[in-house]
Amino acid sequence: MITDEDKERVRQATDFVQLVAETVELRQRGQEFWGCCPFHGEKSPSFKVNPATGLWHCFGCGEGGDVFSYVQRRENLDFPDAIRYLADRAGIELTEERSARRGPKRSRLVEALGAAEEFYHTMLMRGKGEGPDEARRYFAGRGFGSSVCRRWDLGFAPGRGALVAHLRKFGFTPAEMIAADLAQERSGRLVDRFYDRVMFPIHDEQGRAIAFGGRIIGAKRDNVAKYVNTRDTAAFNKGKHLFAYDRAKEGMAATGEAIVCEGYTDVIAMHEAGYTNTVAALGTAFRLDHVRLMERQRVSRIICMFDGDAAGQRAAERAIRYLDKTSAALMCVVLPDGQDPMEFLAAHGADALRPILASARPLMDFVFEKRLEGYDLSAPGRRVRALEDMARVLAPLKRSVLLHEYATRLADALGMDVEETKRAIREAPVSVLDDSDVPRRGSSSAPRREGRGTGRGDTSPRPAPAASFEGQDPEGSVEVPDDYVPAEAYEDAPAAAGGVERADDLRALSADERMQVVAERELLAAIAQRPDAMRAFGDRIATLSWADERHEAMSWAMLSTPEGTPPAEVVAAASAVVPEAPVILSGGRVMGDDALPDQKKLELIVDTAELSSCRRRVRAIRSRLRSLPSGAESEALFEEAASLQRRMGELSARLSSALSE
Repeated sequence: MITDEDKERVRQATDFVQLVAETVELRQRGQEFWGCCPFHGEKSPSFKVNPATGLWHCFGCGEGGDVFSYVQRRENLDFPDAIRYLADRAGIELTEERSARRGPKRSRLVEALGAAEEFYHTMLMRGKGEGPDEARRYFAGRGFGSSVCRRWDLGFAPGRGALVAHLRKFGFTPAEMIAADLAQERSGRLVDRFYDRVMFPIHDEQGRAIAFGGRIIGAKRDNVAKYVNTRDTAAFNKGKHLFAYDRAKEGMAATGEAIVCEGYTDVIAMHEAGYTNTVAALGTAFRLDHVRLMERQRVSRIICMFDGDAAGQRAAERAIRYLDKTSAALMCVVLPDGQDPMEFLAAHGADALRPILASARPLMDFVFEKRLEGYDLSAPGRRVRALEDMARVLAPLKRSVLLHEYATRLADALGMDVEETKRAIREAPVSVLDDSDVPRRGSSSAPRREGRGTGRGDTSPRPAPAASFEGQDPEGSVEVPDDYVPAEAYEDAPAAAGGVERADDLRALSADERMQVVAERELLAAIAQRPDAMRAFGDRIATLSWADERHEAMSWAMLSTPEGTPPAEVVAAASAVVPEAPVILSGGRVMGDDALPDQKKLELIVDTAELSSCRRRVRAIRSRLRSLPSGAESEALFEEAASLQRRMGELSARLSSALSE
């Protein structure tokens, strides 16, 4: 759980203007910065950021809030993950991270991984001997010359304790190396985790090395996995990261598309050919977290470049469970002649790939075609077996709004009743994976292949050898399946506490009520920005009849702060009593108007709020008098109403005078 103290540490460590300026061109107007809203198309700037209060607002779309709600919108994150995102940027270790870990700090692991990346890269580019020479030949054989190797920080792991010795020189402890999965203990001594492998560094969103994928080079050795990935650590989770996402996110945002390949070299070849929106999963099946990561770049299409073999078909079938969990269209491309992207680009060039990507088919089309092409549907019994088979594939969608569409399609293909196909799908078990997908001890946890002759589609179980080797769990425990998908992938997850909350829709209110709510919010925004100046109006604010009781609570929370309190802390005081305070406080317009001096603006805001309050009180008195018999109470109410009417006349005159100046 993220504490309030951590939340404030992250808030104070974040330069809000600099954060927004990464994607929005801002111009300063007084104390505020203005630009075009990043969340809806516009030509005239209506989006502002106030660094003093730490709030943002767009007058075009009505959105607003604090730095956390901004990151939620921009990165498509829930509230806790927005805090974690900013904490990671600022290098802040949250209390939850310290409580969860039992070992070295995450920051130390990232430093060790960065040092390892430099070491592996140096060994590839400058190393001497048979190993480095063979690594260079491997990359050259795939069209990756020295310039490509430099751009992608590719490397070579010699093993034999070379990395351990190198990291010790920099002061990294054995515990830190093991926790980063760069080393392991064997026979009482510390040895390199990777050896005799070409190395593909895996980066986080900020471009820092957090893991590695290693491919064996030279003659294939018995009991040695062809591919080995860094295991999950405090710095890396293969189910949440994508290879080359740090490089691809800008391309995704620019094109509105993401391309998902199956191997490291495929991704590199795609980027080098100009398809800079390409990524790959990391030794795991395509997961919902991967989809959400790409959604953060507002992609409208995710194109999966699966192989046309049995393994590619299984990957496509796993991915259809996300069809109703993303606003992006999941599409599929199968390259001709069984080629992978690297081979296709080498043979045909980048331009030949464009029409193929443009004509990508819906993912479900590929699944239907590949599954049903193996059945002779001429016999009723075979159609029943095909129904049972497809029902298992479609079972993850049994509670989806898409069920009717796909059940109808399946019924048409099989010549069966739609309701019968729905029943079969609803009764089919939701199988996360089949036996052939469970990684065996010693199996690779990296992308399946780079090139031909790797036993594609071979799903027969292999007994685990008794000897210890790379990729095997040294304790002999059962590994969690790589493509395990948690239950929340299938259910509607509850909304995260503290998430983005829009200010109430005012359209349902009367015109007078809308005016009062707007006046109250202008008053609150003024208190947030000029708390000390607004304290002078405290007595008048105390008499207001508020349209929204949250506004009253916020006003007193802010005015109760000590004199000299910075605006950001005043906003925090309001947020402590009303969680949606940042959204409410971000929408003030008047304080950003440079036509009037500050004191005039404050008087105008307070007068307007008091005038609205008087009108509200008069309406309440009139309503009360309709049901009240004549007497002392009614006379007192008449007097109060008359006094309020006189005050309304004074305020109206002052406002007219102020606005005419």
